[in-house]
Amino acid sequence: MYLGISYFCTMEEKTTTPIKPYYQEGQSKATEVEQMFNAIAPKYDLLNHLLSMNIDKGWRKKAISSLKDLSPLSHILDVATGTGDLAIMAHKMLGVPVTGTDLTEGMIEIGRQKVAKEGYQDKIELAKADSEALPFADNQFDAVTVAFGVRNYAHLDKGLSEMARVIRHGGRMVILEFSKPRHFPMKQLYMFYFRHILPVIGRCVSKDRRAYDYLPESVLAFPDGTDFEEHLITAGVAPVKRISLTFGIATIYIAEKQ
Repeated sequence: MYLGISYFCTMEEKTTTPIKPYYQEGQSKATEVEQMFNAIAPKYDLLNHLLSMNIDKGWRKKAISSLKDLSPLSHILDVATGTGDLAIMAHKMLGVPVTGTDLTEGMIEIGRQKVAKEGYQDKIELAKADSEALPFADNQFDAVTVAFGVRNYAHLDKGLSEMARVIRHGGRMVILEFSKPRHFPMKQLYMFYFRHILPVIGRCVSKDRRAYDYLPESVLAFPDGTDFEEHLITAGVAPVKRISLTFGIATIYIAEKQ
């Protein structure tokens, strides 16, 4: 067990350099993230639910539920929407139009197919857009959501500031992201699974050797907890609640624009 603690600390110490999927010379993180998600798009939903044992669906529901008391609530923006799972669930649960954006066309196309299958084409719009340069007016949306996307931003503060910019005053930002368990034994079990089991399954199913190594690396590098809330404050929103999920594996951050 001491080896597990030592291993976790060693991995945390390695997160001082920028984390990218492929470390290609001359390529930006945004370009590599787009390349990675285009590569794994066909297997993305399968792996999400398989690797989380479907727990991720409950996390998303809890995140969306945090908007039920927001009034008025007439339009939601879902950034880094991927294949549209959160956008579709938000419309089903809240009954309002949702606009979803993502950097990766391959993911968006799968999302559009899912939206069409549900018959929500007139309620959910998915479009390609850079999270750091959102093509929307100031104060346009009542709420902005993002699930498992902010750690992929090339410039975290810039992406968060853009999200804050498009929320109306009194509106809400809801971010669901992986975090790092702090307590024994979940901390050690989580790291063993994340570093040794998840990447092997991910590589076998997605056929991308780096994508599911990048996942734990990006989570370890991400400033979770109060450290992340400092970034929210810098972006111009006030943290109001932080919800730890499944022994700290993931966290919902809720902030409001004053």
